[in-house]
Amino acid sequence: MSLDRIILAFAGSMVLVSVALTVWISPYFVWLTVFVGANLLQSAFTGVCPAARLFIKLGAKPGKAF
Repeated sequence: MSLDRIILAFAGSMVLVSVALTVWISPYFVWLTVFVGANLLQSAFTGVCPAARLFIKLGAKPGKAF
């Protein structure tokens, strides 16, 4: 699995988990959703993704984009 796919899967999972936590645990977990969305937006403009750097350190191989 390429790094691009890993990042998309991670971001989608984080959004779904944060929505579930917001519904079932506390409405304050909506801030996790906001954080994930803001990080995706800034990554689109700057090309810098902290999660990508983490996954590379964990051994993910950067691959070609879609």
